[in-house]
Amino acid sequence: MRIDRPRVHLLRVHLLRAINVGGTAKLPMAELREVAAELGATDVATYIASGNLLCTPPGEPEAFDRALEQAIEDRFGFFREVISRSREEVAAALAAHPFEVVEPKFSYVTFLAAEPAPEAVAAAHEEPTGDDRWEVVGREMHVRYADGAGRPQMKDATIGRRLGVAGTARNLNTVQKLLDLTG
Repeated sequence: MRIDRPRVHLLRVHLLRAINVGGTAKLPMAELREVAAELGATDVATYIASGNLLCTPPGEPEAFDRALEQAIEDRFGFFREVISRSREEVAAALAAHPFEVVEPKFSYVTFLAAEPAPEAVAAAHEEPTGDDRWEVVGREMHVRYADGAGRPQMKDATIGRRLGVAGTARNLNTVQKLLDLTG
C-alpha cells in the first residue's frame, strides 16, 4: 500500500523588483505580508522595505510568484516581477560571487528570472563598464561597483536590457541577511 504524503515546501526568498525605490511602486511591507498570507503562504516575514519577502508558499513556488505578481497588480495598480530562490540557491549565489569583496555594499547579486542566452551575455559584455565589473553565473548576475552603486561607471540598466531577462539586485550585506533569516 502506497502512502501519499503532502509535498513539503520550505521557506523561500521572494524578491520583488523595484519596490519603494525613488518614490515609485510604493508597497508597505505590512501589506506585502498580508497579500502573501491571503494567497496561502505561511511563515511570512519581510526584511527592510525593498521587497524582500520570506515565506513558505502554499504550492509550487513558480505558481506562487505569478499569483503574487497578479495580486500586487490588482491591489496596488502596478506590475513588478517576483523572483524567488530557495535558501540553498541564495547560498550558492553568494558563494559563486566571482569578484574580490572589498566593501560588501559595493558588491551585488542580481537574481534573474531566467538564465540569459550566451549570445545575450556576449552582447552585454560589449557595453563599457569603467572600473565596475559584472559577470553572469547561471541565473545570477554578479556586480562589483568600484565606487558604489550610487556612482556607477557602467550602465547596468543597458546591460540588463541586453541580457533580455528581468532581474533584481541585492547587495551582499542584504543577501547574507536573507540567508541568516532563512537559516
